[in-house]
Amino acid sequence: MNDHIRGSLVAIVTPMHSDGSLDLPALNKLLEWHIESGTNGIVIVGTTGESATLSTEEHCYLVAHCVDQIGGRIPVIAGTGSNNTAEALHFTESAKEHGADAALLVTPYYNRPSQEGLYQHFKVVAEAVDLPQILYNVPGRTACDLQLETVKRLAVLENIVAIKDASGDISRGLQLIKHCADKLAIYSGEDALSLPLMLAGADGTISVTANVAPALMSEMCSLALVGKEAEAKAVDDKLALLHRDLFLEANPVPVKWALQAMGRIGSGIRLPLVELDGQYHVKLLEALAAAGIVV
Repeated sequence: MNDHIRGSLVAIVTPMHSDGSLDLPALNKLLEWHIESGTNGIVIVGTTGESATLSTEEHCYLVAHCVDQIGGRIPVIAGTGSNNTAEALHFTESAKEHGADAALLVTPYYNRPSQEGLYQHFKVVAEAVDLPQILYNVPGRTACDLQLETVKRLAVLENIVAIKDASGDISRGLQLIKHCADKLAIYSGEDALSLPLMLAGADGTISVTANVAPALMSEMCSLALVGKEAEAKAVDDKLALLHRDLFLEANPVPVKWALQAMGRIGSGIRLPLVELDGQYHVKLLEALAAAGIVV
């Protein structure tokens, strides 16, 4: 896994029409743009892709569609997590059936399982589906935290190959690198921490910022992964405001608005999320301008 998928992996949005229906032509254009821009992998129907409000049929269809559109040019990682273990198993089986290169499984949200419950949840899926699987810890969104000792237990399972850490705590990422990098690829799940974690040995980032600045994120990751700290920091500095302001409201509200302002997608987003509040528009436009993105 470490050799196969490294660098800038975009947690891609799911384009929608104003009525909330899927906009597949816009998705196809985004995918081609990412390939042209040097994005190293696509994460489809992750949480940034509004997986929580997609139907089961839409979820599985979008993975199949993305795999078909990409055609093996870069890896496709399918978001297959759920707070229902049977559903996570179904999504992961479907991702394998449709040709995804790996699956990303978020910790079960709302249920607040124990560490043993988390271990058993991921173990069931890992042992049932022969597909590379990436653990995803984002306690700020799930009310559940995958602890280091549990990650170490899971790391010995054959199909668990990586972890995306979106704890927001750089010390947690550094601990994962120290204790698990011999068994797992480590990905930053926080754009603002991607550079320091890659310089410390992480394999890349699963990025929201890459949605709007794919070429810059790819360049920054490429430099960081070969230890060119000063050059990577110069690129990352251009992205600093985006790393911050793409989270002015709950993800993916700001990033979908930014892509709409850039003319890349339409206005569609599904309730209970609504379009970015007008008070944040100027601030986000300034962040895009700082990155050299013309709207």
